Amino acid sequence: MSQITKLLIANRGEIALRIMRSAREEGIPTVAVFSEADQQAPHVLYADEAVCIGPAPSSQSYLNIDHIIDAAKKTKANAIHPGYGFLSENAAFAQRVADEGIVFIGPSPQAIETMGSKLAAKAAVKKYGVPLVPGTDEAVSDITKAKAAAAEIGYPVLIKASAGGGGKGMRIVEQENDFEEQMERAVSEAKSAFGDGSVFIEKFIVGPKHIEIQILGDEQGNIVHLFERECSIQRRYQKVIEEAPSPVLTEEIRQAMGQAAIGVAQACNYVGAGTVEFVMGQDMQFYFLEMNTRLQVEHPVTEMISGVDLVKQQFRIAEGKAISFTQQDLNINGHAIEVRVYAEDPANNFLPDTGTLQTYRRPQGPGIRVDDGFEEGMQIPVYYDPMIAKLIVHAEDRPTAIKRMLRAIHEYHITGVATTLDFCSFVLQHEAFTSGRFDTKFVDQFFKPEDFAHQTVSEDTEQIAALVAAHLFQQKQIKPSLQEESSTSSTRKWKQRRFS
Repeated sequence: MSQITKLLIANRGEIALRIMRSAREEGIPTVAVFSEADQQAPHVLYADEAVCIGPAPSSQSYLNIDHIIDAAKKTKANAIHPGYGFLSENAAFAQRVADEGIVFIGPSPQAIETMGSKLAAKAAVKKYGVPLVPGTDEAVSDITKAKAAAAEIGYPVLIKASAGGGGKGMRIVEQENDFEEQMERAVSEAKSAFGDGSVFIEKFIVGPKHIEIQILGDEQGNIVHLFERECSIQRRYQKVIEEAPSPVLTEEIRQAMGQAAIGVAQACNYVGAGTVEFVMGQDMQFYFLEMNTRLQVEHPVTEMISGVDLVKQQFRIAEGKAISFTQQDLNINGHAIEVRVYAEDPANNFLPDTGTLQTYRRPQGPGIRVDDGFEEGMQIPVYYDPMIAKLIVHAEDRPTAIKRMLRAIHEYHITGVATTLDFCSFVLQHEAFTSGRFDTKFVDQFFKPEDFAHQTVSEDTEQIAALVAAHLFQQKQIKPSLQEESSTSSTRKWKQRRFS
């Protein structure tokens, strides 16, 4: 492998900026690519060079392989970092980059392809003794055979699209009478979403926790794990809050999961940064779910507790160098929490809320990190994921990290769009979270949108109401009733902040 002399980041927003910052520290010039909707985006202004690759829709820009390759050639970039999302787990893209003589900062196309299919991944890791959820080893299409397999596994079962992700093509079946209908729906949804209707059936884990292990592998055959991330706070099968380490893992289980993750990486000769995802039941037994062959959104919490810059290690590995440390060199330092700040309305089923960031002020102070790609006055585009930022804190222990995150959320001022910040504050103060006794069903069990709706009252509305109340008081000299005072007090206690 040759040295990286100029790096093109085939992505946008906060992850593009995060990669560029590490590149600048390493003295590597950077190239941003951008759609017509992102002309004035911070990642475009930060880069040494920038190339427009098409109209706003991602299919015409950030997913256009030809345009990205042309941009790399035009700027003489000899390496491409895909970030996450978009083309980051596209084996054809990785192969095309390699064929063009450009360094792809990620695993081989073969590893991406193997781990991109859940069935192929299960077959590969089985040889390495990695714990697997009881289920079918091959895709199932015949309903009679599928029913027989489900009966053998034992209900409840999960029907899962082989090529799926994000909850698409996934159905939980509690009893045999519902099986046929749910399988037909899963197959239909999988075909529509992925062009592949193959499904497999596995045991549904009750009270599951979603725990993942960060790994790094180099061309010399060295593979290390950088401990776990707890990712069980989710909505619509997508993460909202992550932390490291997990509040429930014992050192024995941590080591076992780490070794299992290394086995998964060995199964596909993995090179680069990747994440092995596990599901853990109430009995603390864990099982392999899948491997994400890229940098994860939540990678900062691992960086905070390990002291390792994962992007710099990606650069090093892509240049053919060995990982700069061993497993024995790694230790967990304190506790880190990340909340994803989405432009979504929790009171309206977390639906995206686009608009202008009328106010945008980041929190500051010890142990706070904000990875974002927006500035005040910018529009939240309708074309892409609605994540505004990742807010990360680090502290000496979990209780302190929770307090620090609550302080940071209180200081994060955003108006113009609804966000998930107040929802995250609600989670962080809930007994199920503080005790660590929560699973992926937290939102279903504890969150009631109707109780949360009043938090989205705009600041302007509050100010107007206050002025009206003051005017009435002066004109009529009517004091608020005890009931009104009590209501106002409880609202203030419940609400951390309100957004317009």
